[in-house]
Amino acid sequence: SEQLPELAPRYARRSPPTDRAMADIGLALAGRAGSRLATRLGFRTSRTTMLRIVRRIPDPPPEVPAILGIDDFALRRGHRYGTVLIDMATHRPIDVLPDREAATVAIWLQEHPGVQIVCRDRGGAYAEGVRTGAPRAIQVADRWHLWHNLAGHVDKAVGRPHRHLPAPAAPPTPAPVPVAGADLASDPGQEGRLAERTRHRFEQVQQLRAEGKGVKTIMRELGLARETVRRYARAERIEDLLAKATLGSRPSLVDPYGEYLQQRWNAGATTITQLHQEIKERGYTGGYGTLRDWLRPWPALVTAPSPAAKPPKPRVIASWILRRPESLDDDEGQALADLRSHCPSPDHLADHVQGFATMLTGRHGERLDAWIAAVRADDQPEPHSFTTGPQQDHDAVLNGLTLPHSSRAVEGNVNRIKMIKRQIYGRANLDLLRKRVLLS
Repeated sequence: SEQLPELAPRYARRSPPTDRAMADIGLALAGRAGSRLATRLGFRTSRTTMLRIVRRIPDPPPEVPAILGIDDFALRRGHRYGTVLIDMATHRPIDVLPDREAATVAIWLQEHPGVQIVCRDRGGAYAEGVRTGAPRAIQVADRWHLWHNLAGHVDKAVGRPHRHLPAPAAPPTPAPVPVAGADLASDPGQEGRLAERTRHRFEQVQQLRAEGKGVKTIMRELGLARETVRRYARAERIEDLLAKATLGSRPSLVDPYGEYLQQRWNAGATTITQLHQEIKERGYTGGYGTLRDWLRPWPALVTAPSPAAKPPKPRVIASWILRRPESLDDDEGQALADLRSHCPSPDHLADHVQGFATMLTGRHGERLDAWIAAVRADDQPEPHSFTTGPQQDHDAVLNGLTLPHSSRAVEGNVNRIKMIKRQIYGRANLDLLRKRVLLS
């Protein structure tokens, strides 16, 4: 009988239409889920067969885009990273690299000449790789990453003088009456001990880092958690840590129940066990010890003090400064105005942020040098630290603030890669992940 290759190739176990259908299912759902769907559709197969079919699909023909987007993604977060390359004209991935090293990027660009513009984040490895592999290409720093970096420095700048910010005005309350013989400072020096512990840990971590020891070694020697060691190692000055090491600087789970506790205490309910049970019935999720520490100053008083008016939290102030002025409501606008009139540091910081925002949204890159000079003329270390990056990566930042290109399509594809990784439970090798990223 005559053989029909397009319908039944020699030695094939499946017809070409069935093979193409299973390949599409495998690209969309991978092994286990793809096998279940294929079985329901009448293509009985196993998950390993689905993966073999996907791996056999040929790679798409190589393309060299005029505008290239580049960014990293986690193969194993905190350990291994890859690089995805995006055609910014079609928003489609064109290749996946096994690491994020400058040499790997440079080799790819040398093998694929013709790239004219490269959109990237602030990573130094990609900048070096593009300079080596495509020295004539124009590098464009992404505007979102610039704003994100500035927001981080604003958080630090606002947090540093937080203890000196004015508290909102509160109505006068009667002075609390002390119990005879009781000491109002029931826990003297608690804030000082917290700051002293912070200083001691900072000195220990910095000394061990100066000796060349790594994070894991410091963790073992000092008995601290990984993120704690990293936070102390990244801090340039002790003031950055002391801004967050003040007693009461962090919100407490008890704070929402302060008014109720005051009423019950003044009514004679001074047993912490009883109060703990009452606020648990009202939704309190903390422990007995948290409530005990929160109430510690009260046994020395006949009348419980009214909840003290606290200054706005640093993150709230930072959000006021980073938002458009017209997006603030009346209370937020008035609070920010009061803050700026009281303290010159937030006032100057807000001026710098508004100037950068105008430059970024209007793409007025020609103002960059003047803005950097104005920030450097100020005496705030955090904005100074931010300007170091734009000075070192001046051309790319200037292009990012001038040209219409950005990395938003790259970030969208990175999110898509995360979805694919979750779908295969993060267990796929790079070759399978690459197939699904490029072909699905």
